[in-house]
Amino acid sequence: MVFLGIDVGTSACKALALSSEGAILATGVADYGLSQPRPGWTEQDPALWVAGARRAVAEVLAAVPKERIACIGLSGQMHGFTPLDTNGEVVRPAILWNDQRNAREAEELAELAGGDTALLGLTNNRMLVGYTGGKIAWMQKHEPACFARVRHALNPKDYLRLVLTGEIATEVSDASGTGLFDTRRRQWCASLIDLLPFDGQILPDCHESGEVTGRVSLSGHETFGLVAGTPVIGGGGDAVIQTLGSGIARPGILQTTIGTGGILACALDRPEDNPDGRLQVFCNVAPGLWHCMGVSLSAGGAFAWLHGILQSKSFDELVADAETVAAGAEGLLFLPYLNGERCPHPDPLARCAFIGLTARHGRRHMARAVMEGVVHALYDMYRLMEKMGIERGEIRASGGGARSATWRQMQSDLFDCPVVTANGAAEGAAFGAALLAGVAAGAWSGVDEATAVCGELTRQLPEAGPGAVHRRAHATYADLYEALRPSFAALADIEAPA
Repeated sequence: MVFLGIDVGTSACKALALSSEGAILATGVADYGLSQPRPGWTEQDPALWVAGARRAVAEVLAAVPKERIACIGLSGQMHGFTPLDTNGEVVRPAILWNDQRNAREAEELAELAGGDTALLGLTNNRMLVGYTGGKIAWMQKHEPACFARVRHALNPKDYLRLVLTGEIATEVSDASGTGLFDTRRRQWCASLIDLLPFDGQILPDCHESGEVTGRVSLSGHETFGLVAGTPVIGGGGDAVIQTLGSGIARPGILQTTIGTGGILACALDRPEDNPDGRLQVFCNVAPGLWHCMGVSLSAGGAFAWLHGILQSKSFDELVADAETVAAGAEGLLFLPYLNGERCPHPDPLARCAFIGLTARHGRRHMARAVMEGVVHALYDMYRLMEKMGIERGEIRASGGGARSATWRQMQSDLFDCPVVTANGAAEGAAFGAALLAGVAAGAWSGVDEATAVCGELTRQLPEAGPGAVHRRAHATYADLYEALRPSFAALADIEAPA
């Protein structure tokens, strides 16, 4: 049997074919862009996801006969709002996970629930800026004529499911990221939905992630070249399902992901209380498991930004520049708040900054500081997890940033624990989606058996000297947000159009 994982990412769609022995048989990737029509706004035409999925799946099918695919798993960027009309047609471009426009609407939804404390009691999560619920409320308020046509609100991977199968559905991990889901009971939060200013009927039916939620339709066959009738499971939001792809199915191991954003995550065997709501406690993709994470909005995206403005020849050359500078970047720190921030500072007004820049610093130091700043942001999240009793026995590194031994070593040194890469982790959420599809098809008895195929590829151990430097630097880094917050707000007033 072969299992197909399809991941609708922010910048690309990835498809991956996995054998029942855990071997990656083929992969396909198709890049696409996004739109930023105003500062803090990020949008995407869902047609890009479909076209990207077609190209990525075609690459896989060029190497693997479509008749061998026993089950399909889906994954995608979380929190996006794809508004559809009665006929399933897209009403406007999707509003993405890192969009920051709905700060006021997120506050208003929390106020409807009785405040943040009451909301945490209902969902175990705050209504963070960027969650789907606030985006829906924003569209209702600011685009009422357009919103009047909306009959369905889907996350990105669930829109792909609709195109692939004709079915409208979601699953527990992506639903957790709407801010409207009771993650303790693994169901839509009816008492909160009753308070909403919009009709909760636009939310799709929700299933466990491993359940079959559709089969490839005739239209899906014609669009993607897959065999009609092939089962499609619920899948998972990328930030959740990629922990499975890193071999994490139980508590005790952390996962870091350096992609466009940065994620620190772990599995939980119960829905731990989330006292101040700065972390996210979601449903995991296996029944009886939960997922704790913090998300930074700019990680690999910050490095890509630096690469773009410095006109470097390649990313590898910029990393090589960073490697010539010692830990601490000679006193240069970087706050990676290019698009505001989510964790540990849920602040859409937060701004990026280099701190400590002097005449002796150059491109090499800036490259090093950006890489270290991303790791400082991840460690900022862990300081919250530590208060919940979550341990850091080991880190599994994933995402594009995991390909850099330098970035992995920075994590090992600051966190003071081993950093491991596992077979399949570099493939991201598509690998996790394919694994979960294999569980649904019976290739593995459950997620514990499935993760056994995630063998260790590399292991890096902490180095005491650089670790001490990073921790000294982090003590300063951790104070900078509060020191600069008034300035961020003042700059936002200047930035706002007259």
